[in-house]
Amino acid sequence: MILNSDGSKPIYIQISDWLENQILSGSITEDEKVYSQYQLAEMFNINPATAAKGLKLLADENILYKKRGLGMFVSQNSKEMIRKKRKNITLKQLVLELVQEAERLEVDENELIHMIKSVKNSGEEGR
Repeated sequence: MILNSDGSKPIYIQISDWLENQILSGSITEDEKVYSQYQLAEMFNINPATAAKGLKLLADENILYKKRGLGMFVSQNSKEMIRKKRKNITLKQLVLELVQEAERLEVDENELIHMIKSVKNSGEEGR
């Protein structure tokens, strides 16, 4: 993964998003140790404090937990927590923006639903 440093999304949030994606994909599993702030800093060529901030964000959300002296680990039910968070925050925001843009472009509900289904179906064919 290459971090986007254009300022649109803070790097520590990009780190936490990347770790969440690793958990969702199964690359990192429940109760498995995650990368340390120093490993993340080296992997992404960033300041260790920035990496630590990304780890802390996930710990504050109980997606990660700390074992004193051993590092950070993936919590039980972390996948479900991430899915719920993204569904309730990220996906709702994207849908809101999509609906608002459709309204500005005078795209009616049926046409928008058809567009969504078309995109979804074309994505399924590529799997």
